[in-house]
Amino acid sequence: MRVIAGKARRLPLKTIAGDGTRPTTDRIKETLFNILQNDLYGIRFLDLFAGSGGIGIEALSRGAAFACFADQNRAAADCIRENLRFTHLAGQAEVLCCDVRMALERLNGQPPYQIIFMDPPYGKGLEDEVLKAIAAKRPTFVDAQTLFILEMEMETDEMHLADYGYEILRVKEYKTNKHIFLIPADSKEEEL
Repeated sequence: MRVIAGKARRLPLKTIAGDGTRPTTDRIKETLFNILQNDLYGIRFLDLFAGSGGIGIEALSRGAAFACFADQNRAAADCIRENLRFTHLAGQAEVLCCDVRMALERLNGQPPYQIIFMDPPYGKGLEDEVLKAIAAKRPTFVDAQTLFILEMEMETDEMHLADYGYEILRVKEYKTNKHIFLIPADSKEEEL
């Protein structure tokens, strides 16, 4: 695994041993960031279920001003910190080693993140839990323009996400998984 583009281009990233995480492949990461390339400069990026931090580090390398990484696995959090130091991006980042519920509480009060990326363990419904909690509490770190990107198994039906108060903008499918791009459903009402 490596950083694909930007100021940390080609630098290798460490991953944690075992099958506790599923690093996004370079090909899928490249496709994702080709989609996002015009939306990264100067933004705040939140990487939930961050694993080794490859997605958030790629965002920083390509121009994001700040990234926050959250993962409850201590080995993953240590790996993220090591990757941030190696890529010289640690000064633009924060790492939270806690479960996602605690991370959401700790993030409340922070300025909005423009992109929130989630790659939770498959089949546990954690993305549903996060999206419902955010829609119910309206935390400060989310606003009407926040873009949510979920990495999910190909078989996962995303249509129910609209029931939680989100509008699906795009679904990008790969061989075994997909990215779902969402915004809060009321964002269009606020534009009127």
